[in-house]
Amino acid sequence: MSFEPKILGFLCNWCSYAGADLAGVSRIQYPPNIRVIRVMCSGRVDPEFIFDGFEAGIDGIIVMGCHPGDCHYLEGNYEAEKKFNMVEKLLSFVDMNERIRLEWVSASEGNRFAEIVTEFTDKIKELGPSPVKDPSKANVLLKNINALKMSAVSYRLRALVGRERALTEQENIYGEKVSLERFNDVFENAIFDEYVRNRIVLSLKEDTKSVKDLAIELNMDPSKILSHILILKGRSQVSMDKIVGITPLYISTLEE
Repeated sequence: MSFEPKILGFLCNWCSYAGADLAGVSRIQYPPNIRVIRVMCSGRVDPEFIFDGFEAGIDGIIVMGCHPGDCHYLEGNYEAEKKFNMVEKLLSFVDMNERIRLEWVSASEGNRFAEIVTEFTDKIKELGPSPVKDPSKANVLLKNINALKMSAVSYRLRALVGRERALTEQENIYGEKVSLERFNDVFENAIFDEYVRNRIVLSLKEDTKSVKDLAIELNMDPSKILSHILILKGRSQVSMDKIVGITPLYISTLEE
């Protein structure tokens, strides 16, 4: 039996949803695999929604909004793009970044909507079912996706996404402005760091572990693990549970 993917679409009320409606009334053919959630603006699509979808076993997720410059809320699609770029980088850590897509579709582009859905459906068919559906991968992958979701909703990454334009386009009171290249370097490092820290937190929720244990599990240098542990202790997300011999064991203090 051929694989028929389950695709979730978040469509902006003012443009892409109207474009989908036009495709329907015009009887333009496209695959029936997509299930649509209408949102008032593409900028309303929280990264958490996307990770929730993948945790539920969705095979592919597409976000559609108004073309740049045409947003009903002026800059909502700009915010959508910044959040999407962050989610795409996070998903690359688990090789699922090709299962998401961001597109701009206007109310008059029924044909374009159908073409995008058809192309994306074909791509997901080539990729195959979500790896979350594979029993041999699901346990570890779901834990990693949870770490990605925790990272995406963290204050640090939300603040960087929200402040990018102000930091790169406006000078501060000292006449300084951060270059886009410098900002992107800081942002990419922050994305990786938050992912690693949340993997540590989730691992320590399962059992107490030493720095060496975590280094082996995450395949990282123990000194880098220790630096993350110290930051997590400062955030009150991790604490030392006990000392066995001369080795400290750490535990997560994060509440459900």
